[in-house]
Amino acid sequence: MKKILTLCALTVLSASVSAGGNASAGKDKAAACAGCHGVDGVATAPMNPNLGGQHENYLYHALKSYKNGSRQNAIMQGMVAALSDQDMKDIAAFYASQKGKLTDGTLKP
Repeated sequence: MKKILTLCALTVLSASVSAGGNASAGKDKAAACAGCHGVDGVATAPMNPNLGGQHENYLYHALKSYKNGSRQNAIMQGMVAALSDQDMKDIAAFYASQKGKLTDGTLKP
C-alpha cells in the first residue's frame, strides 16, 4: 500500500511540473505556428488542433515527439526540425498561457 501511495504522489507531482518554458520568448518563436494554429492558439481551420490553453507539458512532449519521429506528421516534423529544446519549451509555455476556446468548460465558437 505504501508503494501505491508513493507512486500516486509522484504522478501528481510530475503532472504539475511545467516544462520550464518562457511564455514571453515563446510568443515570437510561435509566429510560424500561427498560420495553422492561430496567433492565440485557436486554429484557423477545423482540421488543425487548437493549442491555446493546452497543458504546457503535453505541448512540449508533443513537439519533442514530432522532432524525434515517434509522432508522425510530415508538416509538423518539418516545422520542429530546427527548434532547440528550449524553443519547444518556450512555445509550449506560450500556448499554455493562452485562453484558447475552452475557457469555462464549454467550447466557444
